[in-house]
Amino acid sequence: MSTILFDQQPETTATPKVQNRRPIAWLVGGLLIAIVIALVAWRLTQALAKPEVVASAIPTVSVAQIGVSTVPSTISIIGTIGARYDMPIGVEGDGGRVTAVYVEAGDHVKQGQVLAHLNNSVLEPQVTNLEAALDQARAEADLAQAEYQRAQAVGASGALSAEETQKRKSSAVTAATHVKVAAAQLVEAQARLARADVRAPANGIILTRNVEVGQTAMPGGDALFRLSKDGETELRGQVAEQDLPLLKVGQLVDVRLTGTSKIYQGRIRLLGAVIDPATRLGTAKVSLTPDPNLRPGAFARAEVTVSNAERAVLPQTAVLNDDKGSYVLIVNAQGKIERRAVRVTGMVSSGVTVADGIDPKDQIVTTAGAFLQEGETVKPVVASAGTS
Repeated sequence: MSTILFDQQPETTATPKVQNRRPIAWLVGGLLIAIVIALVAWRLTQALAKPEVVASAIPTVSVAQIGVSTVPSTISIIGTIGARYDMPIGVEGDGGRVTAVYVEAGDHVKQGQVLAHLNNSVLEPQVTNLEAALDQARAEADLAQAEYQRAQAVGASGALSAEETQKRKSSAVTAATHVKVAAAQLVEAQARLARADVRAPANGIILTRNVEVGQTAMPGGDALFRLSKDGETELRGQVAEQDLPLLKVGQLVDVRLTGTSKIYQGRIRLLGAVIDPATRLGTAKVSLTPDPNLRPGAFARAEVTVSNAERAVLPQTAVLNDDKGSYVLIVNAQGKIERRAVRVTGMVSSGVTVADGIDPKDQIVTTAGAFLQEGETVKPVVASAGTS
């Protein structure tokens, strides 16, 4: 019995020690959990606060006031080369089958030269018949006139009555009238026969040929040929509405064809009287000296130097381009980016000259405009723009 009691006593004394350690472990664990929760909450707060700091950052951009420069104003006229007098040539007569063509496109022709021939197998016999009829009418008229003259001579002696003399006079007049009718009919037939030949109405160059042998040509149909009278050419172009008043008839013009550097001299011949309300463009025609390279239909650009004009000057980096054209970005009164379309007129040493689209008070973004969005809020920093 004593042995058993001795063995159980250590167990009863160890149990209270284990029970006293459990509250301490729980307290330490709770503190660790609280620290971890506080750390996670602090990190989340910092993570959520970072986008707000980025979002609240307003970019700074360099802007410049518009400079003004007095430069020689050059106006561009863009258009195509055309014949000054483009003359369509067709059938004048009754029409028919084409039996011969004598010219090609590009040939120089003279006024009255035969360009093509139509079948005249019906008209030639008609002319021959009318020629014979005219000869017959003339013979009959001569006979009637001779008889009338004899009647006048005999009538004076009383051998013929006055009535008979008057009849012979009437016959002579009638025969003379038949001669006139036959002559008129012959002239008409000859004119119809002549119109079987398609002829050049003036000196010039054949621009197009739209006829072949065997083709049936009819009056009122498509033109068989197109002729440039005297080979004269001109540039028919369009000019901006605001530039048209600066042009004058007779001004010298430098014309260049697309893809070539050669300059062709010309003069303004005509300025349009109206402005197209849709495009806001006017027309201008520039007369050119005939040249084999100035072919109708070619695209060309002309430049006219007019009196000096004041133009807005911007840094070259401020002018951007896209599929809608040239534009600049400005900072408006609300501090937001705004797009403005502009028309570039040339280059000077201090930058790009702009004709319209901006106001002298506008603040123009000079650099990094391609990275900004329209409507974006920015902080402008003014930099001086060059003037001259």
